[in-house]
Amino acid sequence: MTKLNEIRDNVGAHAKRMRVGRGPGSGKGKTAGRGVKGQKSRSGVALNGFEGGQMPLHMRMPKRGFRRPFPEHLVEVNLWRIAAAIEAGKLDAKKPVDAETLKAAGVIRRARDGVRLLGDGEIKAKLAVTVHSATASARAAVEKAGGAVTETRKPRQVAAEG
Repeated sequence: MTKLNEIRDNVGAHAKRMRVGRGPGSGKGKTAGRGVKGQKSRSGVALNGFEGGQMPLHMRMPKRGFRRPFPEHLVEVNLWRIAAAIEAGKLDAKKPVDAETLKAAGVIRRARDGVRLLGDGEIKAKLAVTVHSATASARAAVEKAGGAVTETRKPRQVAAEG
C-alpha cells in the first residue's frame, strides 16, 4: 500500500519550465527564442487572425444566432430527485413544494431565477408543486399521481400587429 509521503508524479509527467533570457549558456538567452526584430519579437503582439491584409477568416464567416442579454437562469429538477427526497424523509409530500422547500430539503443548492420541473422519473405521492415552469411530461406525471402544478412564469408577450 502506498503511503501519502511516497506519492510522486510519473516520470516525465512534469516538465521543468523553460527560463528564457538568462544568458548565452542557457541556449535561450538574448532573443529568448523569438528570432530577430519585428512585431512578433516584442511584447503586446496582436496578430491572431491577421491574414496579411486579406479579410480574416473569422470576419468572412457569416454571423449566426443570438444570445439573449439577460437570460433567465433556472434550476432544473427532475421528478426522480423529488421522489428520492420524499422517500428519504427530507421532503414532506403533504406540504406544498416550492423553491424554498426544495432548498431546505437539499434537492437544490440555490433557487436562482426559479425552478423548472422536468419529467424524468416517476412520482407516486400527491404533490402541490409551485415552480417557475414545468415540462408537459412533468405536469402530466404529477397530475397522474393526483397532484397539481402551479407555474409562476409570466406569459410571453406577443408583439402587437400594426
